[in-house]
Amino acid sequence: MDIKKTIQNSIELKNSVLNNQELISRISHSIDVIVHSLIMGGKIHFCGNGGSAADAQHLAAELSGRFYYNRPPLNAEALHCNTSYLTAVANDFGYDHIFSRLLEATAHKGDVLVVLSTSGNSKNIIEAVHYAKNNDLVVISLTGQTGGLLTDISDILINVPSTDTPRIQEVHIMIGHIICEQVESIIYPKI
Repeated sequence: MDIKKTIQNSIELKNSVLNNQELISRISHSIDVIVHSLIMGGKIHFCGNGGSAADAQHLAAELSGRFYYNRPPLNAEALHCNTSYLTAVANDFGYDHIFSRLLEATAHKGDVLVVLSTSGNSKNIIEAVHYAKNNDLVVISLTGQTGGLLTDISDILINVPSTDTPRIQEVHIMIGHIICEQVESIIYPKI
């Protein structure tokens, strides 16, 4: 095990994102879209599977709780947090519908769906994106290098240039923190 090599790989990937003006532009555009939705009374829905679910929940909490400082809560929620709902829908309708069905109940035109999927191919994520696109939500996708199936159906694709799942997830949380920090400071500037 080479601990320093793992750290170096993470640093190199972050540097790759830092020097990719197209990705920086997409991150900036994501911030603008989220701010606009929240100012207009919208909600930010997050979803992912596994480690990406943990990251989705983490980012939703940064907005709905607080990030750097105390301010009013921002309307954000991770779609997988209600285990009774999740297991009932997975059992009754199939796992592919766990996110789309909850969007059907809670989402409104002008909301934003932020999906995290290193492969970009998770069926339940794809179903959620299809629902979002058919109901006038803006879709921001954080993926790995290829973007997978999300490439052609996302409004904003932030595809981290790697195929290494743990490194991709490390960059997803970095990008998510940047978005949360900027959204917080734009909507509630610290005086």
